[in-house]
Amino acid sequence: MGEIRNAERTRKKIIDAAKEEFFEKGYNGARIESIAKRAGVKKQLIYHYFKGKDDLINQTIDSFVNTVPTENLTLPSDPVEIAEFRLKVNINYLKDFLKYTAWEAIQELPEDSNGEETRKKVLQSYNADMVKKQQLGLVPKELDPALITLMMSSLTIYPLLYKNVTQMITGHTLEEPEFQEKWAQFLHQISERIFKQEELN
Repeated sequence: MGEIRNAERTRKKIIDAAKEEFFEKGYNGARIESIAKRAGVKKQLIYHYFKGKDDLINQTIDSFVNTVPTENLTLPSDPVEIAEFRLKVNINYLKDFLKYTAWEAIQELPEDSNGEETRKKVLQSYNADMVKKQQLGLVPKELDPALITLMMSSLTIYPLLYKNVTQMITGHTLEEPEFQEKWAQFLHQISERIFKQEELN
């Protein structure tokens, strides 16, 4: 029993160290040697628990997604509140992971090396939620639910990741609480225009 607990502890240490390494440096910049050093284990031990770098990144992302409180992945019932809600979740829980996705955008990655299945489930659940809201008459029928989800992802991620551009345009960054509030209010206003078109006629 003690051996199992020790193995679980060691595996968790490796996953935690891998999360820091991957999220900070991206897939291509991350090194197994650095992960071993961060975890305080020998490199060979990582290969005992994981098949290689691809397996490690997939399991790291799976582990990360599973640690996000489920209420943060459950969207509000009112579509007007979704963009503001997602912005707050991104700032409070997903900031480091989103930095990894920025690395991912500029790097060529091997297939099946970015936790795609786990991530796709979450994003497809957002699409399904929007389809359901459209069927309930809460979303304009002429708008594509998947494109609404993509739009909300863009509006709630871009200012967080591209703070230099955000600052050049607005004079502020999302690290400033006042600007966070201002951007959240803007998202709410835009959402009202989209979803409250005279109560969708």
